[in-house]
Amino acid sequence: MVGLGVLTTFLVYPQPKLQVVTAAPQAVMLFADRSRGRPFSKDPDVVNFNGKYYMYYSIPPFGDGRPRDGWAIGIAGSNDLQSWNRIGDILPAGEYEKKGLAAPAAIVLNKKVHLFYQTYGNGPKDAICHAYSDDGIHFTRNPTNPVFSPTGQWNVGRAIDADVIEHNGRLLLYCATRDPSMKIQMLAVAGAPMDSDFGRTSWTQLCEGPILKPELPWEKMCIEAPAVCKHNGLFFMFYAGAYNNQPQQIGCAVSKDGISWKRLSETPLLANGKPGEWNSSESGHPGIFVDNDGQTYLFFQGNNDRGKTWYISKMKVEWKNNRPFLIKP
Repeated sequence: MVGLGVLTTFLVYPQPKLQVVTAAPQAVMLFADRSRGRPFSKDPDVVNFNGKYYMYYSIPPFGDGRPRDGWAIGIAGSNDLQSWNRIGDILPAGEYEKKGLAAPAAIVLNKKVHLFYQTYGNGPKDAICHAYSDDGIHFTRNPTNPVFSPTGQWNVGRAIDADVIEHNGRLLLYCATRDPSMKIQMLAVAGAPMDSDFGRTSWTQLCEGPILKPELPWEKMCIEAPAVCKHNGLFFMFYAGAYNNQPQQIGCAVSKDGISWKRLSETPLLANGKPGEWNSSESGHPGIFVDNDGQTYLFFQGNNDRGKTWYISKMKVEWKNNRPFLIKP
């Protein structure tokens, strides 16, 4: 359905307001990978590489016990960010991935696509891995995988949902972890020199506690899926609040240094849809993409059947007074 865009203002709390303006018509983008027997695509992240858009996302097991039947990473390609076609996948390889891999974060560095992703199904032992590619489809694993998991008595050592951004000569790595009871999901950050191989010894943890943890009612017991970009010298983090389908919704926080964060609002930037809409069960796991021309897009996952299927969509992000607005189809 094509309609007038609606810009939802996202202001500092306690009382965010709405501002409705007209915008250019924009069609709803919905993509689902059907290679595993049902429409199912989660955890999107997008890059512009060699003149083409590549989207990386999680796909579920086949469920029939075949070899390497675990969670995997799907790859789709597009020329316009609107129409996507599946072009490949990254399957489990090696002992540390035998139960699966998921939640990819992609970045283009030195004419290569670098992918940071998590192992899957290992509970507190899940960690972040690294791989790189010359063509965006075939990847070489870092020989030191997994490359990062957090330390400290405040967390259990788990690391999932990576995102990365370059800043002042180093790559900042964000991830979600849990408290020692494995109940509360929260965020951590590490850094590695840009001239390193991003292997296990390259990373230094940059926090002694969570950089963001659930505090607001709608966030329940979970903050995960950090997605970070820069605008006018500030860092903006789009994050998922609450576990899947509770419903999960998307919030936003701001930082001057990429380490200390402050929420922009007490309410979600992007809520789940109304009953009957495609994302009524949740709007979750954001992936922020800044194109070569500076245009910014928020990719996210959703469903209306409490997780039997998963679709990926996007909204354009506009800025006013250093605040993000979403153009809603």
